[in-house]
Amino acid sequence: MTAEDYESNLQGNLEALLERLKSGRYQAPPVRRTYIPKADGTQRPLGIPTLEDKVAQRAIAMVLEEVYEQDFVDCSYGFRPGRSAHQALQALRNACMDGKLRWVLDVDVRKYFDTIAHAHLRELLDRRVTDGVIRRMIDKWLKAGVLEGGRLERTTTGTPQGGVITPRTQKVTSSLSV
Repeated sequence: MTAEDYESNLQGNLEALLERLKSGRYQAPPVRRTYIPKADGTQRPLGIPTLEDKVAQRAIAMVLEEVYEQDFVDCSYGFRPGRSAHQALQALRNACMDGKLRWVLDVDVRKYFDTIAHAHLRELLDRRVTDGVIRRMIDKWLKAGVLEGGRLERTTTGTPQGGVITPRTQKVTSSLSV
């Protein structure tokens, strides 16, 4: 279904989606695998969700942001709403210029989102997220798998990057402590 088709009956489609989400009848389809080139010549795998998955993921991401946003310190920029890589760089520049910063540490955890264990992610969610609809949807997305070259791959580790609910890759550290 195209965005235009979905929009032609937007209210009805959203109400039907919400009803399927709440009742547990929503089936998360596998994401479509595609690749984008990286600066080092390798390719980054992306998982492209369906239009309805994007809508559902955005709704759940908004709830999760409210739950977890309060835990972040003001100097944390990575993957946060209303924060950007440019703002992180400006804060870093200001801290350097003001003499408040003695050193900079750049850390990049290779393939972290490709290797995160689903069980570990569920344990983290257990601590703060009790809503059954949200937990059920996250489980469905984790179990949906990846469609690549017409072949379905089921996974027990990793989260496909490219969806609305997954962090966007940025070339700035996820937190900056000044």
